[in-house]
Amino acid sequence: MKATALCHGAATIITGFATGNGGAYGIGLENRTTVELNDSGKTESIVNGEADVGVVLAEAAVKRALERFKADFTGAKVVTESEIPVAAGLKSSSIAANVISLAAIGAVAKDRGEIKEVKLSKTLKEQKIIIGGEVVEDMDVINAGIDAAFDAKVTATGALDDASAAYLGGYTITRNLDREIVYHGGMEETLKVLIYLPEGRSYSGDIKPEMVNAFSKEVGLVWEQARSGRVYEAITLNGLIHSTVFGYGCEPAVKALEAGAIACGLSGTGPSVVALSRDNGKAVKDAWESLEGEIFETSINNEKARVIG
Repeated sequence: MKATALCHGAATIITGFATGNGGAYGIGLENRTTVELNDSGKTESIVNGEADVGVVLAEAAVKRALERFKADFTGAKVVTESEIPVAAGLKSSSIAANVISLAAIGAVAKDRGEIKEVKLSKTLKEQKIIIGGEVVEDMDVINAGIDAAFDAKVTATGALDDASAAYLGGYTITRNLDREIVYHGGMEETLKVLIYLPEGRSYSGDIKPEMVNAFSKEVGLVWEQARSGRVYEAITLNGLIHSTVFGYGCEPAVKALEAGAIACGLSGTGPSVVALSRDNGKAVKDAWESLEGEIFETSINNEKARVIG
């Protein structure tokens, strides 16, 4: 049995290391993953055509999904096509855990359940996955992915903020350590998302608590602002704090804001800096042209992850 799932990327509103509370929003970069369940006794992982990449996380995500729904397959082949840069602060691990878990659960549903579209209104539909007569809830999938991320040691807090924003779309404000989504809402659909990615990579599992604990009070205040709805201000302030903490400097954010971005900040542990613009984003891109690195352009995502095949 096999299934293919789609999950979009995410970027940071509030970084969760200092307080355990966070926030993130969905962006248009995609990860499409196919999981084929088998009885080989091992997990294969192929990412963007390269074999043996991300095997530990893939194995953990498949295992958690199979355990949750008591499926008796012993192995899997996991094939991923992803637009999301690894170790860049753009939630690649959370998204991978989400989409592998969802695809594995979708494969189980094809074996002993069903996947159907439920009409909510004339224009709205929602996908329902049913296994053994039980409806699979969104948090079942998200929690399976978080558990897998802990198993694979690619997260320090569980990153519910990243996982939930990527899975549900829109934005979420969360208490990561309690696995509580405090708020989930939509983002402005028409915003242009611009990503500046300098050279170098950062792994969240390498972050030491003492690097961020000194700013826990300030980060907590910014989280409260985000919870009250001041999301764009929170993105910028959080980014300025963590750019300083992690030693990146604030030049990319300052340039973007001077060029008219409504918000700009470091995403995760970096090095990516993400700006939001209400126009076509050309002024921000022009402002970043003098910086060394790559510039990506994408959109806001408000759509939920789903099984697509």
